[in-house]
Amino acid sequence: MAGDAVFTSATGGGIEVHLHESIRDLLGQLCDQLEQLLEREHPSSDPAMARLFPAAYPDDPLRELEFERMTGDDLTRGRLASLRAVRASLRTEALDAEQSLAWLGTLNDLRLVLGSRLDVTEESTDADFSREDAGTFEIYQLLGGLQSQLLFALDPAIEEPEI
Repeated sequence: MAGDAVFTSATGGGIEVHLHESIRDLLGQLCDQLEQLLEREHPSSDPAMARLFPAAYPDDPLRELEFERMTGDDLTRGRLASLRAVRASLRTEALDAEQSLAWLGTLNDLRLVLGSRLDVTEESTDADFSREDAGTFEIYQLLGGLQSQLLFALDPAIEEPEI
């Protein structure tokens, strides 16, 4: 394993996964919660869903309704398929290209949901959150780190920014 990287490029292709069991368990729980949200909520009924499915025509309700009718189920099915692929590969030590893309999408979806629940901004820090929300913000940050590491493992030509 390269340093603290949890995702590394595999020699023969694909991505090696070096996640602690507790992180795998957490991701499984988050996938379960996201699945429940996707299966029960309409995009306009919940701010997190609105973040996952932003309005294509925010100034034209009729066009927006038609857009939702034409694409909504497909978009939801795609997100559900990705999170189920993540859940199915949570215990594996390697991901193929398709699984890696599912992981990227699901990690992003999980971050969007948590970020909308917490009202995260680019300037948000640990100090901005109550004791009750601090743990959720840590999970939000963890998901961002995982997403970033997976992206860099998928394309080593991308240079990780200096922070």
